[in-house]
Amino acid sequence: MSRLAKTPVELPKNVKISFDKTAVNVEGPKGKLSMAIPADVVLENKENKIMVNRISDTKQARSNHGTTKRLIENMCAGVSTGHKRDLEVQGVGFRVAVQGNKLVMNIGFSHPIEYEFPKDVKVTAAKPTEISVEGVDKALVGLVAAKIRGFKPPEPYKGKGIRYVGEVVRRKQGKQVTK
Repeated sequence: MSRLAKTPVELPKNVKISFDKTAVNVEGPKGKLSMAIPADVVLENKENKIMVNRISDTKQARSNHGTTKRLIENMCAGVSTGHKRDLEVQGVGFRVAVQGNKLVMNIGFSHPIEYEFPKDVKVTAAKPTEISVEGVDKALVGLVAAKIRGFKPPEPYKGKGIRYVGEVVRRKQGKQVTK
């Protein structure tokens, strides 16, 4: 049995969960999330703790067992506290700004890049070189952050581009003139 999935999912006080054989619904102060449950996984509620068990011992069932448990944990954390990814923009003249539901980026191209983000995600730019992506769904927050980073990933020579806060970019040595 998976060591990860053996432990129960402890529900925060302000989170309500309901489930049947096919889906699980989680509701909290930040919002609502739902997810389909794989056929070989069964949930049971014991004293405000959710136990994730598998029916069979096939390879797919073992894979779904730990994944389902972790997804339910992420849903509970998302509806109670939310998920957040921070990005930073590095480069001379590189700027970002939020206009309505669009992120406008001047990142070294001849034209500004406009990215319309989903309504379930909140994107803010406190400074012209900082981007913050917040939301309830961890996968959607990560996807939006990855798409924003994908417009101008950091390059290895000068390090210019959009990167996650704390991301280490391996730098290459530039050309050297020999005399």
